[in-house]
This record gives sequence, structure tokens and C-alpha cells, in this order.
Amino acid sequence: MLQRLFRNLSVLWLLLPGLPVVAMEVSSGKLMTLPAFEFHDIAARPVHVWLPEGYPLQQPYSVLYMHDGQMLFDRRTTWNKQEWGVDEVAAELQRQGKVKPFIVVAIENISETRHQDYFPQKARALMPETAQAQQHPFNQAELRADNYLKFLVTQVKPYIDRNFQVARDASHTFIAGSSMGGLISLYATLEYPEVFSAVAAISTHWPGIGPEDKLPVAASIRAYLEQNLPEPGTHRFYFDYGTKTLDAYYPPLQQQVDTIMQQAGYHSPDWQTRTFEGHAHDEDSWRLRLAEPLLFLLGSDTPVQPR
Repeated sequence: MLQRLFRNLSVLWLLLPGLPVVAMEVSSGKLMTLPAFEFHDIAARPVHVWLPEGYPLQQPYSVLYMHDGQMLFDRRTTWNKQEWGVDEVAAELQRQGKVKPFIVVAIENISETRHQDYFPQKARALMPETAQAQQHPFNQAELRADNYLKFLVTQVKPYIDRNFQVARDASHTFIAGSSMGGLISLYATLEYPEVFSAVAAISTHWPGIGPEDKLPVAASIRAYLEQNLPEPGTHRFYFDYGTKTLDAYYPPLQQQVDTIMQQAGYHSPDWQTRTFEGHAHDEDSWRLRLAEPLLFLLGSDTPVQPR
């Protein structure tokens, strides 16, 4: 039902189609697919790990968890023939010594459940009762973000901690994604502040549903953010947006989020919001600026230590 709504609003990319499992290739480092996990209340999906050249010589490595994993490495296997170029950008930054050594854990999405998996579940309950009572596909959807994050925190992360040469503490554990993936990354940091110390929410889809829809979903996301922001000085937040296609809807919504951040006491270097003129809501644009969130999250300077 939600997919029909998004098609009608010409924002089908929010529910990026998943593809059959295929062999992705990287041009730098090594990509491996983890054994299947047990899935409870979310659809099964592949999880991949990208290891930089020379791993594990620079152990312990930091860990960056990323969503929409099938879109990150190999344009030949993606639905739109675009990719983030995570392997190339991450490898170059590490070769230059601009970031701490890190690996990437890439969790694939399932197109049929992507919105339900990624929308901040507790935010919907903060909408006014009159809005929740409306006959709307969003109100009728079975949201699964809490289960998705439980899967990430209680199954995937423990596996990574046991089987790879990584630092396990929050100060070396980060999360990032774009669009709805930006929302679930933010939600993960607010729900599990003891696990993730910093987040990059790229082209964050603040409307939550169609950008011209009248349901007050964006306001409910902001209310959740305002109620759950950690104390300043303990965590770091990166937001950005472009100015074309779907991203053109985001500036006024991001400004309201920025006000919340300011009023909560956040400032540079723990919080950053960037605008990228001419960038669209697609992987080609995210690839062009990927170095910026990676530098924010993993720059070689000592990060904020969570309390």
C-alpha cells in the first residue's frame, strides 16, 4: 500500500528495489558476505563486510554500519546502475591517513519492507491522535524499525565483534545512510546511544513519507528527536542535503531540525549540517560527497568520548 502511494508521488526511490543476491565486486579491498543470520519479525537479507587493503595489520579497526548495502559498491549490480563508491572513497581516505582505519558493514535492504524497516517507529506514536486516526497508508503500515535495530545490535554487531579485528566500544562504532537510511541511522543512534557514538544522515528524508503529503509525520520525527537527543558532548551528528530532485524539499525541514540541535546545545565539531548545491537524491550525488561524512565520522582527530 505504501509503495502505491510513493509511486503516485513520483518518489519511488524511497523504496529502492532490491535485487536478487548477486556477486558484487570491489575495486579496492575485499568484500565478503556473512553467513545467514536468524531473522525475527523482519525479512531475511544479506549482510556484507568491506575490508580495506592490508586488513588486519592496523587493528583494531573502527566499524561503520551502513544501510542499503546493495547500493554501496558495484554499479553493475544495482537497479539504477549507480553506486556510492564506498570502497574507492574509503580506501583512498585511509591510504592518505585522513581517517582512522575502519571496515564497513553493509546491510542490504528489502524493497518490499524498506520503508517499514527504516521509519523511526516510536516517532509515529507522537503524532496527534487526530492524525493517527486518519485513513492513511502510513497509519496502517506495520513498522519494524525497532526489530531491524534489534537485529543490527544483537545479532550483526556481536558477530562482527567476535570475528573481525575491531574495537567494540561506541567511540569506534558509527552508522550512516541516506534518505530513509538517514532516518534509521539517526534512530539507531538515539535508541542505542551506548552502541553508536556518531551518525551521518545523508539527504535525510525528513518528510518520512511523500514530501507533499499533509500528514504531520515530519513534526513527529522532530518531536522524537527533541525528546531523545543525548547530552551535548557525548555524540556527534552529521546532516546534509542537495538542492535538486527530492532533496529540494529538505531545506526548510532541515532548518527546523537545526534549530532543535542548537537549542539542545550542539555546535561544531559535534554537529554539522552541509548543503551541496546541484546534488540530487541519488547515489551519484552521494558518491561525489561521501568523503565529507566519512571525514566527519572517522577523521583521524580524536573523537568525542561517549559518557
